[in-house]
Amino acid sequence: MSEMISFCGLNCGGCGAFLATHDDDDQKRAEVAELWSKEYKTDLKPEDINCEGCISRSDNVFNYVKICEIRKCGMEKGLENCAHCDDYGCDTLEGWLAMAGDELRQKLEKMRAAL
Repeated sequence: MSEMISFCGLNCGGCGAFLATHDDDDQKRAEVAELWSKEYKTDLKPEDINCEGCISRSDNVFNYVKICEIRKCGMEKGLENCAHCDDYGCDTLEGWLAMAGDELRQKLEKMRAAL
């Protein structure tokens, strides 16, 4: 599967919810629900694990994706991802990148340099 880079630089193609949805794999949904429930101290059910990707215009996205401020901004601006934004490095993105680590920052900056 090719990469689907979200607004913030994450690769949706490496996300369990995206992969389970793409492959319509109920076993994978159950595995991801169990893993994320433990990891994020919440109670997810397999039916919660559906997502067509952060950059999808679909409403079939994982719970957090629906409220993500970075996604909301990118969608409103019609961007491919944040690397294409005139306001690249905004506070919202920087807050995320500070938590997410250098790999995503480097990916976005490499994409930005290639524009």
